[in-house]
Amino acid sequence: GIPIGKLSLYCAAGGIAPHRVMPVVIDVGTDNEALLKDKFYLGVQKPRMRGAPYYHLVDEFLQAARHRWPNVLIQFEDFSSNVAQKILNKYRDDFLCFNDDIQGTGATTLAGILGGLRAKGEKPTALGDQRILIAGAGSAGVGVAQVLMQAMMEHGRSEEEAKKCFFVADEKGLLGTERLSELSAEQAIFARDTDGGLSLSEIVNKYKPTIILGMTAVGGLFSEQLIRDMAKHCEKPIIFPLSNPTTKAECSAKQAFEWTDGRCIFASGSPFDPVEMEDGRTFYPTQCNNMFVFPGIGLGVTLCGAKTVSDRMLYVAAEALANYVTEDELAEGKVFPNLATIRDVSKKVAIAVIEEAVETGQASKLTEKDLADLDSFVTRKMYDPVYVPLIEKRTISI
Repeated sequence: GIPIGKLSLYCAAGGIAPHRVMPVVIDVGTDNEALLKDKFYLGVQKPRMRGAPYYHLVDEFLQAARHRWPNVLIQFEDFSSNVAQKILNKYRDDFLCFNDDIQGTGATTLAGILGGLRAKGEKPTALGDQRILIAGAGSAGVGVAQVLMQAMMEHGRSEEEAKKCFFVADEKGLLGTERLSELSAEQAIFARDTDGGLSLSEIVNKYKPTIILGMTAVGGLFSEQLIRDMAKHCEKPIIFPLSNPTTKAECSAKQAFEWTDGRCIFASGSPFDPVEMEDGRTFYPTQCNNMFVFPGIGLGVTLCGAKTVSDRMLYVAAEALANYVTEDELAEGKVFPNLATIRDVSKKVAIAVIEEAVETGQASKLTEKDLADLDSFVTRKMYDPVYVPLIEKRTISI
């Protein structure tokens, strides 16, 4: 399942030894009537646990895991939107943990946008000058907005200045303060005082966003008219339809490049083939995949003995990933590196995270010798799936 797949990436991409990872599924039942009646269903055949008993169970697991392994890193994955942020907020300052759907997606998206700004000839500090439309106000969409806002504040913007850059919309339109009673605390941060309820098209034409991110799982949501309108207002729009699988992508790479006459900067949550334009240009869209970030973060915090995963660690991880992309790759329309380089990418991300941990006094395991050459230290600690010979080879002479 999902935890096994994620941990496989920790091993293959992040260089963490297989005997040091453990997949966990917390089964709290199901409300699916068919599964409740299916005698072959392997899960807990009881109505789904909710409320206080649910949070108590999660807490019991986290406390037990840390008691058994005091330095354990816990990655939250696929927790539903109504509980994911609450759980993260409760434990992030006390446990070594992070939520990949919220923070991992945010850091990876930030890296792609920083790469996009490089492709436009702009500096990372230009992030605070962007107008960002996020379609989708679930935990992923709001998590991305939080990471981007923190990055803007890293570059010197105030919280109020940073918030003004965002236009977050759900199925009811632009989040507005008139809906505060139905919004979560995290969503409420991005609710605007005016124009609540505007459609995506109305937002594009009134506020002229420079970046549009899709996190709705609604295939084809970004219409031709929407993208063409955006391209009228922005010379090089950044278009990231991040939903997957491909059938749920808000638009395809071919559509994005054709509707912007090849001027857009594109990345997606699903893989797409190269796009050949009529004028002979070819663009190679890259996938905004969390695997570029979370294995390196996990490697870094565990090697240095960090106690928490800070917002600043997420930022430096994103920055390291963005800087890994070459100028030639950017010219081809790529804002993420070649997947074949993933282990080296993870190493660079891990080093950046370790350096941040050292800077903030969180690196409890490192010696002066380790710090003298972090590159060699991390390389030496990365697991390599090479079999040790079982039989010693000797040359025997008689």
